[in-house]
Amino acid sequence: MAAAMQRVLALSGGVGGAKLALGLTHESSAGALHVLVNCADDFEHLGLHISPDIDTLLYTLAGLSDPQQGWGVGGETFNALEALGRLGGETWFRLGDKDLATHLWRSVELGRGQTLSQVTAELAARLGITAHIHPMSDDPVRTRVHSSLGELPFQHYFVREACSPQVTGFDFDGIEAASANHEVMAMLAADAFSVIVICPSNPFVSIDPILQLPGMWQALASCSAPVVLVSPIVGGIAIKGPAAKMMSELGMPVTAQGVAGHYQRHYPGLVDHFVIDTSDGTLAADIERLELDVGVTATVMTTLQDKRRLARYVLDLVNS
Repeated sequence: MAAAMQRVLALSGGVGGAKLALGLTHESSAGALHVLVNCADDFEHLGLHISPDIDTLLYTLAGLSDPQQGWGVGGETFNALEALGRLGGETWFRLGDKDLATHLWRSVELGRGQTLSQVTAELAARLGITAHIHPMSDDPVRTRVHSSLGELPFQHYFVREACSPQVTGFDFDGIEAASANHEVMAMLAADAFSVIVICPSNPFVSIDPILQLPGMWQALASCSAPVVLVSPIVGGIAIKGPAAKMMSELGMPVTAQGVAGHYQRHYPGLVDHFVIDTSDGTLAADIERLELDVGVTATVMTTLQDKRRLARYVLDLVNS
């Protein structure tokens, strides 16, 4: 049974965030979920505008994602990519045939003068998604990874180099001049949300770009809705993606406590409740010393039931 009507804002990157967002759609009233999505890993490729995190969320909420990978479209084929390879084109970023249709449609609409927010809303509607999906900004922001190979665009680091270079830091080109999503900022100013959830996404390259938009984290901290953060680190590892590797290379403890410390240092007073996995329960007392309320539950999401159970726990946490 869905939770009582409450408007929920979730901050999300790709796979991990999309999993919890799916659970939240099932545990919230229809249309009550708003998802603010990282788009600092967007890039231009083969003349197309690619929005990896937005598309992961779209495909997940529409029931189209590849169940093994957690991203991309299930039952995908790669005929166009294979033909491109035979012509000597770039094939390091594996675009499937069904996925290409999304990028083609988006790129055409952006070329016609539509904003990324407008295009994303239309894609969601065409896919039958009831949640509201908001790009973090309609202005271009691009993650740059400082690494042992020099400065790399994020997708070059993440996909082409398979996260192998050692990282030393990150910056976000264009973020100082970018405006945070206007609709979400207006809703925050109107105190329209009952709860804000920071999904278990990479702190550095999924959530930091959202929070570091001018005025964003301060607006989140200032509204009356409690902020719940679900740790992306479980038992010293990242369930998906390079977050643990990044933490180690940046000299941080690869623990849920290390994640909590990152948010408290950079965004003091933002997070009210910090949710960790049962396997990390022994860290609860130390995290509470960071002036965070700690919730302990199973946070690994494999099945739809796992996703719904964690979403229900998060919502019940603030309701209690």
